[in-house]
Formats: sequence, structure tokens, C-alpha cells
Amino acid sequence: MEKIIGIQGVQGSFHHLVAQEYFGTNVKVLECMSFHELVHSLVAGDSQEIVMAIENSIVGSILPNYALIDEHDLKVVGEHYIPINMNLMALPGQDITSIKKVYSHPMALLQCKEFFKKHPHIKLIEDTDTAEVARRISEKQSKGIGAVASKIAAELFGLEILAEAIHTKKSNATRFLIVSNIKKEPNGIKIDKASLKFELESRRGSLVSVLNIIRDYNLDMTKIQSMPIIETPWKYSFFVDVIFEDYSEFQKAIKIIEVMTEHLKILGTYKNNL
Repeated sequence: MEKIIGIQGVQGSFHHLVAQEYFGTNVKVLECMSFHELVHSLVAGDSQEIVMAIENSIVGSILPNYALIDEHDLKVVGEHYIPINMNLMALPGQDITSIKKVYSHPMALLQCKEFFKKHPHIKLIEDTDTAEVARRISEKQSKGIGAVASKIAAELFGLEILAEAIHTKKSNATRFLIVSNIKKEPNGIKIDKASLKFELESRRGSLVSVLNIIRDYNLDMTKIQSMPIIETPWKYSFFVDVIFEDYSEFQKAIKIIEVMTEHLKILGTYKNNL
């Protein structure tokens, strides 16, 4: 049976590009128009693995996606980074002055806010997906409407790029997670990164104590993200990524951290792709 990979958005989206780079250009994808729909496809068995954006170098973490992975007890089995190049596109034969509205995913619009400050006549409207907007413009032959999306989307849907690389920071990149329902066996691949989630008592120095264990066992913390626990005001969950050279040192550290924390969960162990 051919593996189906769930993506947020449609073909031509950045999620689709990640799926092609990670799984191969002939990958079979299932298009989902929201992250909730994407996770449901995995839980329901409609997809075997999913690609999920988790953080961007300009706008930071996508907090709801951490919660989705945790709530559904999903497993992180890989990661992939890609540079994000945003482009303004529309039906051929137009210029920027004729564009009155631009639709795109809110994250994409946020990454391009400085560009659009120079074009105040354009109204920005949030939408579900970058490539889906491009496809809709093409299907409806909508003039005066623009999309912010990838060059691949412009090629797929026959749109003309009016302005290239309009994102504010040219070092713009996004980290994507590869997520599954089941833990994947290494099969010879070196496992040197882990994603953890834990809670802490409201006690002075509790987080510092955990971080000291991470340091003492030669783990390098690459990410820490706090998230409020809704049921318990002023208490937080922590999502932490660590990289390591020695898997046995990681296992020793986990045994100690488990005693020091509440509800420790290993969201996944996988190969560092940065």
C-alpha cells in the first residue's frame, strides 16, 4: 500500500514542497485546509504521516501545533527546514498598481508586512493557504486580486510574479515536523535529537534544575517553549528540543528529568536535520 502524506494546504504550498524534499518528488499527498484537519487525517488513518510547520525564523513558534501533537499523543519522527521565499503573484498582464486585494495565509502576510507598507492601496486579507489562493485566482480568473505564495505555485497555476522575495528578512526559514501515530524505528539512521514535553511545580528554581541536568549530560538545548495550562492558571507546560551525540547519555538524563518533572513525555526521537 502506497504511503499517503498529509499536508496543510494544496499542491504548490510550502508543506507540499517539504513533502517532496523529504519523501521524494513522487510522494502521494492528502490536502488538508487546516492543521486540525491535518491531524484528524492522521488520527483517522487517512494519512500515514503528516508534514506540519512548527516554527518560523521571523514570526516564531506556531503554538497551537505543539498542543495538537500533545493532545493526540502523536510522535515526531523527523524534521525538515526550508528557506521561505514569498512572492506576489496575479493573473498575467497586471502590475502592482492594479492589485487591490491580496489574500494569503496569515503567517505569510506577517512575514511580508514591510513590503506592503510601501503599497497602502492593497488590502490584505487572511486566508487558509498560500497556494490555495493562487489556485483560486487561476480558476476564477480573478483580476485585481493577488496572492503571496511560492514560485512553484505561480508555475502550477499560471500566474505572473509581480514582485519576488517580498519577505522582510531574507534569511527567512521554516522548520517542519514529520509526525506519525507510531514511533518509527531508527533502521540505521543516527538518532541525535529529541522533542520533550513536561510540567513543573510552581517552585523556585525548578526549571533551572532541569536545565542543569540537560547541561550535565551533554545535551544541547535548541528550543524551549512555554505554554499555559488552561485548567491550572499560572502553571505552564514546557516543550524542549535537545540534540546529543551519545544516545545513552540522553537516556540517563531522561530518567533523572522524569523524577524532577510532572507528566514528562518524549514527543519523539529523530535525526537532527539542521
